[in-house]
Amino acid sequence: MTTSFSHLGICVSDLERSLRFYREALGFEPAEAHHVGAEFAALLEVDPVALESRMLRKDGVTLELLSFTEPGTVGEAVRRPMNQLGLTHLSLRVDDVEAVAATIEAQGGTVVRTTRTTFDLGSSRLDFLYCTDPDGVRIELMDLPG
Repeated sequence: MTTSFSHLGICVSDLERSLRFYREALGFEPAEAHHVGAEFAALLEVDPVALESRMLRKDGVTLELLSFTEPGTVGEAVRRPMNQLGLTHLSLRVDDVEAVAATIEAQGGTVVRTTRTTFDLGSSRLDFLYCTDPDGVRIELMDLPG
């Protein structure tokens, strides 16, 4: 049996805003685009269903942004607790946490300043900060040596 990673899907409330955010703030590149309809209702467990799917790629990782036009989205656009079951966050290695955080804010995301954690290990430093995309998806920024 062979398996390989395909992509991570993120339901978004505003497709254009999220496309701009993931491209401009995090450097993802646009890839395929699909219109999805009733043929996927059983798979998605949503009926009726109509959505726009946009794939974005960076460093071998593919994100799929899903924008439901029918029946629309449900839930709140809030940051989930880390101990809530399920996927908790996207993590990116960066070389300047503060610069990326500023870009995230400028592109409509939120920086959660209270999460800043830095460890000085003498010859190196570890720096972490959580942010969110415009819909509350948690994004970890990590500046790690080498």
